[in-house]
Amino acid sequence: MKEFKPIPIGVEDFKEIIDKGSYYVDKTGMIQELLDSNAKVNLFTRPRRFGKTLNISMLQRFFEKTDEDNAYLFNGLNIAKAGEKYMQHQGQYPVISLSLKSMKQPDYSKSFGTFKDAIKREFWRHKDVLSSNEIVPEDREIFSQITHGTAEDDTYITAIRTLSDCLYAAYQKKVIILIDEYDVPLETSHFRGFYDEMVDLIRSVFESALKTNPYLEFGVLTGCLRVSKESIFTGLNNLNVYTITDGIFSEYFGFTEKEVKKIAHDFQIQDKFDEMKEWYDGYLFGETEIYNPWSILKYVLAAITEKNVIPKPYWSNTSSNDIIHELVVNGNEETHNQIEALMNGESLTKPIYEDITYRNININTDYIWSFLLFTGYLKPISMHLEGDLIYAEMVIPNREVGTVYKRMIMQWFDEKVRSTSRDDLFTAMINGNVDEFETLLGDWLDETISYYDSKENYYHGFLSGLLVGFKGYDVKSNRESGDGRPDLLVLERKRHKLAVILEIKVAEKFRDLDAKCDEALQQIETNRYEAELKYDCFQKILKYGVAFCDKACQVKLEVEE
Repeated sequence: MKEFKPIPIGVEDFKEIIDKGSYYVDKTGMIQELLDSNAKVNLFTRPRRFGKTLNISMLQRFFEKTDEDNAYLFNGLNIAKAGEKYMQHQGQYPVISLSLKSMKQPDYSKSFGTFKDAIKREFWRHKDVLSSNEIVPEDREIFSQITHGTAEDDTYITAIRTLSDCLYAAYQKKVIILIDEYDVPLETSHFRGFYDEMVDLIRSVFESALKTNPYLEFGVLTGCLRVSKESIFTGLNNLNVYTITDGIFSEYFGFTEKEVKKIAHDFQIQDKFDEMKEWYDGYLFGETEIYNPWSILKYVLAAITEKNVIPKPYWSNTSSNDIIHELVVNGNEETHNQIEALMNGESLTKPIYEDITYRNININTDYIWSFLLFTGYLKPISMHLEGDLIYAEMVIPNREVGTVYKRMIMQWFDEKVRSTSRDDLFTAMINGNVDEFETLLGDWLDETISYYDSKENYYHGFLSGLLVGFKGYDVKSNRESGDGRPDLLVLERKRHKLAVILEIKVAEKFRDLDAKCDEALQQIETNRYEAELKYDCFQKILKYGVAFCDKACQVKLEVEE
């Protein structure tokens, strides 16, 4: 087997990737564009697992002045090829790098505690500045308090600014500030109930570090959402925001199709490209087609070790997907209808609010669709202006993301089935009350979010889910075996008095429901499904032909005694 470069799954340190000779998709052109833009504060919003943290690490390794020369890390990469104009910036600046990812905590106290720990670690990382005689006594004292954990809480609010002052005093160079996952504490606090406190904290920290900081060379922040209406960026008129709708910087987060084709070539899995495209393509940043980088690398790792690799929802398994769960569980009828349309391959056109806030992410308002777009659960296929609003026509990006919706729908349906009495439906079925059985089945259809990747399998799962769990009865399904047996059997367990055969058919048009019921009953008769049941001494056999068409159903019954 050919020796391939190691695939750096979960490695977010640029230096570690290069030093270990791991496979790296070159995103250093971002450095060139960043320098050319000359923007003071830059916010990049992208879905999770799209390379934000690795890019922050790349920027730190490029710009930060360290005892060790890191220029070699960029040998042969695009930024080195861009020339001395850009490489002269390598290793020339003090850099403050902070991740707020660890602030995903259950309450404000714990979240603030992890923020203080992150600040403390960054101060320790720069402890050598204390050897400079240029640090004023007041800042030296604050530095000592933070590194020893004795500082007052208010001290941490202006700590980034204080560290900037110290670094500038020591090196006489303005500071680059990198903040990763800036909106994680906002999202967490929204769902955990301490949102207002967290907004106040983040606003104060950013104002001190990015707005009133004379020693700032430039800043880069990353997150999933812009959330500017929170006044987190109050008065920050030097802020440049780059969302997934912008063309600039679009190729630096995630993999382009050209890059994925090169990956497939480098790992000799060109025959898997179409499968990778179906499962992990489908994102659009500006006008650039983008693949999910996390899932591509996970799939490639599996493909080079497994001959018959099966695509998996790698990205969707890295998070709880709480927002989709909320959408399905707490969505109203209109919201459920819109999810259903998306699941069945249709598009949804909604206004796009780029400056949404966590406060206005209501499951049953238009804001939720903007949230899903910016967090990677939807993809724009076209955009247009109506009055003052931009509208986007959106679809589910790919099969991988489709599995997230499907899993949440199935989970919601199972919970609904367990929590809602189905006694009347089951009783109607075993008593041969065909009209009531049909009516109650239709009621359940109306309240269910349907998806039709395989209509027969969907309706089969739907009906079997409603009929399982009743005392004294077994439900047997033969959909999986494909052995010519009936779709569903409901068998009285002990006395063998009653057996129910259910054969399912799907009609393309409502007018065909009646004929499909007849077809189902004829199949039961032709294949003599009841023969084995009679052999097992079941005294009464109910034979149901059940036909579905979207949200409609029809049921017919024949009885054999």
